[in-house]
Amino acid sequence: MTVLEAIQKSADFLAKKGVESARLQAELLLAHQLGQPRMKLYLNFDRVLTADETDGLRELVKRRGNREPLQHITGSTSFQGHEIGVSRHALVPRPETELLAELGCEFLRATQAPTPTALDFGTGTGCIAITLAAKCPGASITALDLSPDALALARQNALKNLVAERIQFCLGDGFCALKSAAAINVSPRQFDLIISNPPYIASAEIETLEPEVKDFDPRAALDGGPDGLGFYRRLAAEAPEFLRPGGKIMVEFGDGQADAIKTIFENGKWIVESIQEDYSQRARILIASR
Repeated sequence: MTVLEAIQKSADFLAKKGVESARLQAELLLAHQLGQPRMKLYLNFDRVLTADETDGLRELVKRRGNREPLQHITGSTSFQGHEIGVSRHALVPRPETELLAELGCEFLRATQAPTPTALDFGTGTGCIAITLAAKCPGASITALDLSPDALALARQNALKNLVAERIQFCLGDGFCALKSAAAINVSPRQFDLIISNPPYIASAEIETLEPEVKDFDPRAALDGGPDGLGFYRRLAAEAPEFLRPGGKIMVEFGDGQADAIKTIFENGKWIVESIQEDYSQRARILIASR
């Protein structure tokens, strides 16, 4: 079987299984199997795959046909130019979150603080904290998560991306973990930037999501409570104590939640400075200050 035939057959199989962008997914799986860039496939359409390569591809395609996320199959994803390892212990980073990370970087670079500080609330894979540390080398970053497995993954990713020494990792349930952080030498207690992509799916809606999400992302990273807004209420109420004068909070949210989240923060005496759209022109990120 040639490279082109393998792509065509794999794409047909994936399409029948309901996988979106089946041709692209097939190409990415074959490129992963062969250990080469996807675009190189186009230069070798007539190359005949070995039996081992064919068997390996067949297994990968089968897994993707069972709706296992591509990122779980390949073991990583790209985020702001960084290779981020993924697993079932943390939410797979989405493209929209890259914009959140970039806005955070812009703010940290513009702040007048000698050593800008940022808290990544619910760090997951560590993708936001890693981006902040890499693009703002003078900043001090704290990555906080309730899950020890997610925090371990974030540490591994930080080491792989050579920024682990600029990130403090804190295990615990939200801001209360910072209050008791003296025992693990986490500082500071206040930040110029609090940034978060918290769970925002309403509990009852999780079972309606695509299999790649509901069956493979950890429920704790998805479940925002009965209306999906639980973590925003918590952030609006608890974050002020941990925000430096002149600081900002930046949070990502889901489709249709902009007005409700804006109201939550305004009722909490925040000044909502802007609602930013994502790459598809959907309201996606709230920026607020005190």
